[in-house]
Amino acid sequence: MTTAHGGPRPQADPPSFSPAGVPAVVAGSNQVPMRADGVQLIGRSRGSGYREPPSLVRRADGQTLQLTPLLYLMLEAADGTRDVEEIADYASAGSGRVVSADNVRRLISSRLLPMGLVRRSDGSQPEVKKADPLLGMRFRYTVTDPEHTSRITAPFAVLFNPLIVVAVTAAFLAACWWVLMVKGLGSATHEAFANPALVLLVFAVTLVSAGFHEFGHAAAARKGGATPGAMGAGLYLIWPAFYTDVTDSYRLGRIGRLRTDLGGLYFNAVVAVAITGVWWATGLDALLLVVVTQILQMLRQLLPLLRYDGYHILADATGVPDLFQRIRPTLRGMLPWRWRDPEANALKPWARAVVTLWVLVTVPLLLLSMAMMVISLPRLLGTAWASVVKQQAALAGSLSAGDLAGVAVRVLAIAAVALPMAGVAYMVIRLLRQLTIGMWQKTRGKGLQRAAAMAVVAALLASLGWAWWPDGGTYRPVQPYERGTLADASASVFPRTGSTLQEGQSGDTVALWPAGTEMPTRESPRLSMLLVPRDSAAAVPAGATGSGPSDSSATAPSWVFPFNRPGAPKPDGNQALAVNTTDGSVVYDVAFALVWAEEGEPVDTRNEAYAFASCQGCAAVAVGFQVVLIVGQADVVVPENLSAAANYNCLDCLTYALASQLVLTLDGPLSDGGMARLEALWDEIADYGQNIQNMPLSEIQSKLSEYKDRIAAIIRADPSTSQTGGTGSSGATPSTEGPASTPSPGSTGPAPGPAGTGTATTPATVQATQGAPPPSPAPTGAAPTGAVTSGAVPTGTAGTGGVETVPAVEPQPSVAPS
Repeated sequence: MTTAHGGPRPQADPPSFSPAGVPAVVAGSNQVPMRADGVQLIGRSRGSGYREPPSLVRRADGQTLQLTPLLYLMLEAADGTRDVEEIADYASAGSGRVVSADNVRRLISSRLLPMGLVRRSDGSQPEVKKADPLLGMRFRYTVTDPEHTSRITAPFAVLFNPLIVVAVTAAFLAACWWVLMVKGLGSATHEAFANPALVLLVFAVTLVSAGFHEFGHAAAARKGGATPGAMGAGLYLIWPAFYTDVTDSYRLGRIGRLRTDLGGLYFNAVVAVAITGVWWATGLDALLLVVVTQILQMLRQLLPLLRYDGYHILADATGVPDLFQRIRPTLRGMLPWRWRDPEANALKPWARAVVTLWVLVTVPLLLLSMAMMVISLPRLLGTAWASVVKQQAALAGSLSAGDLAGVAVRVLAIAAVALPMAGVAYMVIRLLRQLTIGMWQKTRGKGLQRAAAMAVVAALLASLGWAWWPDGGTYRPVQPYERGTLADASASVFPRTGSTLQEGQSGDTVALWPAGTEMPTRESPRLSMLLVPRDSAAAVPAGATGSGPSDSSATAPSWVFPFNRPGAPKPDGNQALAVNTTDGSVVYDVAFALVWAEEGEPVDTRNEAYAFASCQGCAAVAVGFQVVLIVGQADVVVPENLSAAANYNCLDCLTYALASQLVLTLDGPLSDGGMARLEALWDEIADYGQNIQNMPLSEIQSKLSEYKDRIAAIIRADPSTSQTGGTGSSGATPSTEGPASTPSPGSTGPAPGPAGTGTATTPATVQATQGAPPPSPAPTGAAPTGAVTSGAVPTGTAGTGGVETVPAVEPQPSVAPS
């Protein structure tokens, strides 16, 4: 970035003063005023946006100040050879106004001496306090003095030849198009992160290019005839930054200053073109990431809100050297009764319009940014801490493996996380300190106003304490599924009670898949479950069967999740829903169902298991078990078996959802003996469901699979019927007919242990097969077509049910642990 130090805004020429009250330090008639050491006279600002262009001077500490023409003439004459009378004559001749010696004494004492531009009456140097704006660069370290800067940047001035500029610009645009739109960054990213040494190479080249950016400013200033100043590094806001002092470019016209401002961006383009050429010669795809970093640097530098290159471009285009000092007079000038104030009308009309627009955009954005920085600080700190812990673990692994490149990458990653956090904390503390000290000083001698100001400060500190108090998830890390919008950030302080996305509206959502599975594509889609937010959770209809938990349908727990509660099941459906929002507790929900379907009726029953948790150290377990028995021919057999387990803002939680479904097709009804054996087995299954909360999760799936094997065995052994086909999910019941089912990825294996925050949905894949000849009527006692004889089972209980149809084949269970 360039640095062009701004000073006080120009003052209107003061009127003549009488000699009364002139300070003694300059009252002596024989005194010879003299400029302070190191003061540099730059001259009148060319292309200024002020109605009366100011004149610029620079102090020895690098601070550049704006003076009215009269003050500049007086300072110019104060060379140590003229007394106050001669200075008055010089100023009168230059300004065309009558200036007396008393005027000179008054102005030197009240204006030039406090600015640190003239020596004291005893010849000593004045004490000056350099401006320290909140958005200024701090902790400067000079790398090269003006002499060395001019020498090392002189060879690069040739790059500003118009023909070279056109060629580089065209090559840069072509390289950007090719990298971003044709080549892409996939291979470059993969190659870089597969080899930590390449990551270090990209970082090193990007760092060097940031320094080369400053060469562009210095070379452009030299090309225009100005003398570049010191180059160095410092801290701007929260990031390390390079700087080049090009204050001398104020001697140039508007075109020369704009060339200086754009010089850094132009040298970024030179780096991008050069790196593209190196890639062409070596074929090292990782180098293309440097092209992207150059583009990102250029976009950041073009922002006119902070003191980046875009800010200086706007300042030099309008001829207003320090835009931030125009914020207060611009805002005051927008008031109807202050529209014609001299300070507000100091700018030319077109310049005032541009600056006003800049103020109206910049001030709200800066205030919003500061507010969001303060509000989001706890979440940022939590995320940074989690990231540092993760990087420390990776660093330990790299150290043990002797991977020096990996160690360097991890150290850089930790620094990249820690530095912004330290910078944000510093900015917040400094802002509060300046606010407190400023209000204290401005209310000196005004007891009532000081009390009110300190009350405001106390209220502000109390608000920050409330927002930052470690309560619940205040400092929880940002999760991958969070969007990070402004509304999401504000929700950390003002939690929302519901979602705004409505069914049928366009918006963003997240599809979740088991870890390690192949992602779906347009050519190869995959079945998934999508939870669509609604205005309110769907209430379970009174008297509905086959839904669980029974307590959830009546008095649902507080719904704190970012998606809508699953809808109530259909009359022939089965649903287990375990929701836990209580820290340190365990919630079970079990729903068992046995369904009979007559010939010709469509079989579209749905078996669901949902386990959701949003608490600390809790568990939610949902088990849905459904057996569907189809008696006779069924033209449509599309049963669904769905499960979902999700943790939301949940640490050290376990959510386990198991949906197990068996669908069998029978040629005819069961015999009385077969029905008795089936009912006895179902009673055993119901007893198992009553004590399922005492069973290890790793055994539930295998136990349900065993029950399905036994049900299938009863169907096969019955002399009154034979099975001709079917489907199923969960378990591995042996099949005698029909195609084999496709297991859902991740549906088998041991039950999971506790896991961190996360979500997973694993719908089971179901294949339908058609039966054989039409069956005879259902036996006495069997449930009618489509009827469900299952209970909605609350925690600790199990429902009892009738019988269901038995398929020959069944997919694996849908288990969705988180």
